[in-house]
Amino acid sequence: MKFKDFPYVRPDLELIKSAMEAELAVIGSGASLEEELQSIKRVFALNDKLSTQAQLVSIRNSINTTDEFYEKEQEFFDENIPNLQQYEHQFIAKLLVSPNRASLEKELGSLLFLRGELAQKTFKPEIIAELQQENKLSTEYSKLIASAKIEFQGGVYNLSQMAPFVQHINRETRHMAQLAVSGFFASKEQDFDRIYDELVKLRHTIALKLGYDNFVQLGYDRFGRTDYNSSDVKRYRDQIFEDIVPLVSELTARKAVRLGLDRPYSYDLALSFLSGNPTPKGNREWQVQKALKMYEEMSPETAEFIHFMLDRDLLDLDSKEGKTGGGYCTYLPEFRAPFIFANFNGTSHDVDVLTHEAGHAFQVYQSRDLLPDYRWPTMEAAEIHSMSMEFLAWPWIHEFFQEDTAKYKFNHLAGAVSFLPYGVLVDEFQHEVYGNPVLSPEERKTLWRTLEKKYLPFKDYGDDAFLEKGGFWFRQGHIFGAPFYYIDYTLAQVCAFQYWIKHQENRKQALDSYLALCRLGGSKSFLGLLESASLQNPFTKGTVKEIVKPIRAYLDSVDDSIL
Repeated sequence: MKFKDFPYVRPDLELIKSAMEAELAVIGSGASLEEELQSIKRVFALNDKLSTQAQLVSIRNSINTTDEFYEKEQEFFDENIPNLQQYEHQFIAKLLVSPNRASLEKELGSLLFLRGELAQKTFKPEIIAELQQENKLSTEYSKLIASAKIEFQGGVYNLSQMAPFVQHINRETRHMAQLAVSGFFASKEQDFDRIYDELVKLRHTIALKLGYDNFVQLGYDRFGRTDYNSSDVKRYRDQIFEDIVPLVSELTARKAVRLGLDRPYSYDLALSFLSGNPTPKGNREWQVQKALKMYEEMSPETAEFIHFMLDRDLLDLDSKEGKTGGGYCTYLPEFRAPFIFANFNGTSHDVDVLTHEAGHAFQVYQSRDLLPDYRWPTMEAAEIHSMSMEFLAWPWIHEFFQEDTAKYKFNHLAGAVSFLPYGVLVDEFQHEVYGNPVLSPEERKTLWRTLEKKYLPFKDYGDDAFLEKGGFWFRQGHIFGAPFYYIDYTLAQVCAFQYWIKHQENRKQALDSYLALCRLGGSKSFLGLLESASLQNPFTKGTVKEIVKPIRAYLDSVDDSIL
């Protein structure tokens, strides 16, 4: 069945509620282990049914935000999913006190219970109204981003479609493109400020109602982080500041020399080479054919996966009007199907996002037979699969970039390193915002610009007054929709670099290790997965310093002046 034929029927909530209540009456009631396990499996099946319909709506709404039917259905889920969370809350509560708990832990794994104890802290029926409002505000942000219609050089573009102009070889085109994009955000400044201000205050209220001091620890607990806290993350951010910011400053200086610029401005940073950034040498259909060849040759497992995805049209890659920005991978449990969403725009990002989201999709495809709670790991571990897949693609990258291959590899690795300071900047910004929820919109922008000067000291906005006053973060959707998620990308990047190092040394061993990690899904915690894969812990002082050595050596070995 093709994705377009996957049937959607609005769930009958009363039926789901009564079915849930019937199963919950058995769990934790003193029933036999076998009876309890059967009820647990039926709860998982009910959740899978509901999740499948919710994901279908979310995907189809994000593909076309102007489709009135799916817009209404998205509103239905935004309104009603929080009401159903109380059943998940009750389910976990009953599991935790079950007389059969010891046996259930043997059957289901102890991590489900450990995360369950965290989840108990993050929900009470009293916060349902706030959760509904949080969903609505996140959806409002997505629609605001998708509404961008930027007039530029005789055309009208959305934010994704502006990317080629922002990295254009002509400096004045880049300059004007940045100002045009900033112009959109500046024109909607009050809307972005209002949405975020309401979200911060709402999340602070939720945290207080749940017994937290503020939203910070609640943000961590929502993501099921069982083996590290904000102190560990601060220690990690300090490593990035000490060991990565100087390297990125050097790489930026090298870029300025390549571009022949005495004083590079922010609009110069998206261009890496005077000869132009590396670009894929064909359209979306051509790139998909190259991806098919790559995954067929990479391993039997990746070959099976890519055929499954393409046979069912489980990729939506074209950028088009009304489509929301960004890229993601999600999963439709009842169809046992991952789905990849992206916005191709003719830049190297097309290949990055295709391999990145394919990494997520391949992982969940390998974990389909695990318990629903273990299909995905927590976010920081999930991003290891996606970022590592970008590097595992290197032996085939010439298929996409041809004469730009050396340029792409240098740019990909340098870009991945250069991302780390920005990633921890986003994280520190959020710690400060949620630690001080009374900050005004102007104070938040000042805070952002202060942190930019710490982590990105080379960023000079020139005559872009909107960005100079600290407005860049408006475009970072995670800050609005998934607070404290963004650090996960950087933690995963440090782990993915280890796969890049392994892959340089022994391609087969690296791929075997990666496949084994994918098959574990989320059956272990973040640090548990790292231990299983013999990956170094990013929170341990010295880890970043050690990992960056071979990366620096590779980048230093490249004569980038000829690229």
